[in-house]
Amino acid sequence: MAGKKDYVNSNVAENRERIEHHVKEILRLMGEDIEREGLLETPARVTRMYEEVFAGYSVDPREVLGVTFDEQHEELVIVKDIVFHSHCEHHMAPFYGKVHIGYIPSGKIVGLSKLARLVDAVTRRLQVQERVTSQIADILDEELNPHGVMVVVEGEHMCMCARGIKKSGSVTVTSGVRGYFRNDAALRTEFLSLIRS
Repeated sequence: MAGKKDYVNSNVAENRERIEHHVKEILRLMGEDIEREGLLETPARVTRMYEEVFAGYSVDPREVLGVTFDEQHEELVIVKDIVFHSHCEHHMAPFYGKVHIGYIPSGKIVGLSKLARLVDAVTRRLQVQERVTSQIADILDEELNPHGVMVVVEGEHMCMCARGIKKSGSVTVTSGVRGYFRNDAALRTEFLSLIRS
């Protein structure tokens, strides 16, 4: 497993300057007057926004789970409606929505807020929704070794709603199942019922 140091960019100041330069060049190539008042600070603002929305690149998603706790609870644990914001790797357009996570511990639990931190670490980078779903499910399965994991992601994609086909309001739903959830239809139904309640 890669350590956190592999994710942290040590040349943040140099990268800021380079990103600002390229944003300015993109604006110029689009036909904008980069010297007009409304755009003077845009390259710096875009760079700061990129640092925020792509903060997942500076984090090892596995490490955000942090400390786990020994607990002999072997019933379904669900955290639903975890809001996320990401950007698709095909157009760099935003996509956003909710993640629902359920797992059945096998002697080890994790702090509930850590599940939301995991979602942020995975989604705050260029992504596709299918990979977001699989990565969250895989990390939980590997790090907690639970009896089962189920992840459902609901996302609205601006690359589909605001450009191209322009189908506003369409929602993409993906799911990832591991362990008990794979073969137990009743368990999957219970999870889906609880996240809809």
